[in-house]
Amino acid sequence: MSTDILIRAPVGLVPVLIFLVVLLYMDSYKLVRLRTVLWVIGAGALMTVLAYFINGALLEWLQIDFKTLSRYVAPLTEELLKGSIIVLLFRLHRIGFLVDSAIMGFAVGSGFAFVENLYYLQSAGDAHVAVWVVRGFGTAIMHGGVTAIFAIMSQALTERHMKINPLLYVPGMFVAVTLHSAFNHFWLQPMQMTLFILLLLPPILYVVFRRSAAHLHEWLELDFDADAQLLEQINSGDFAASKIGRFLHDLREKFEGPVVVDMLCYLRLYTELALRAKGVLMMRENGLDAPIGERTREKFAEMEYLEGSIGKTGVLAMRPFLHMTRKDLWQLYVLEDRG
Repeated sequence: MSTDILIRAPVGLVPVLIFLVVLLYMDSYKLVRLRTVLWVIGAGALMTVLAYFINGALLEWLQIDFKTLSRYVAPLTEELLKGSIIVLLFRLHRIGFLVDSAIMGFAVGSGFAFVENLYYLQSAGDAHVAVWVVRGFGTAIMHGGVTAIFAIMSQALTERHMKINPLLYVPGMFVAVTLHSAFNHFWLQPMQMTLFILLLLPPILYVVFRRSAAHLHEWLELDFDADAQLLEQINSGDFAASKIGRFLHDLREKFEGPVVVDMLCYLRLYTELALRAKGVLMMRENGLDAPIGERTREKFAEMEYLEGSIGKTGVLAMRPFLHMTRKDLWQLYVLEDRG
């Protein structure tokens, strides 16, 4: 291996990973685990392979030149492939705030760019080092940045919905594809475009992180009080006279007595775990780490059992009292991942 390759390889491969590490460091709540980020990077890398074959097939099928493909076709196929991972993370409730959407989006793009640059390193390893500066600091950061923007916009548009309308993903995808296509047009000189990205993207992500941190802090305070009040009602002697108690009493006409009892147990467990998750996040905000004990893991197992006993209809019936938004389900995954 030549000395030139030893210089070009880090320039082309390392910058995007360093940028991702900085984003993880900025995550004061530690919303995303390193293990999850590595899986997402791997998924992004897999999308590079799929994009290679899809773009190759489209190049032959559409009978277009490579420049047209890179400007108008590849941005669409590549952003759709990368965006599909983000959509899957939303559906699995693995994204709850703008911070983790930005990190996950950039992680997908990092995996994609890393494998793409590995391919170019093998096929054009003797290119001038300036080419690798552009690919490492420009193209790679662009891949991570536009996918992060798609994730951020999608999170902002869908965070209030449990069932997400696919149309809500369209604005973010349109922006990502447009920015990707604009980059591939090279209206500026490659080095100027690279500098433009490096000057533009960090301030955007910094504002997103600051805004998300403030939003998360406010949400934790408000929902913590609401969950604590609900748990107090459940455990109080006056529960039967409360709104939830009357609701469960009315459910006896539709569900058998033991099922209604399980519904009450499920409601209590869900609220206890939600409080525990918020407590963990509050401790992280203050630089502390809270280990998850065996009792918490047992509660997750018990809640899973109760879900089977109650059934989907029973869970849906209790949803108004469970605070079961995407954020609430996300916080349980935050807690479960540490179990």
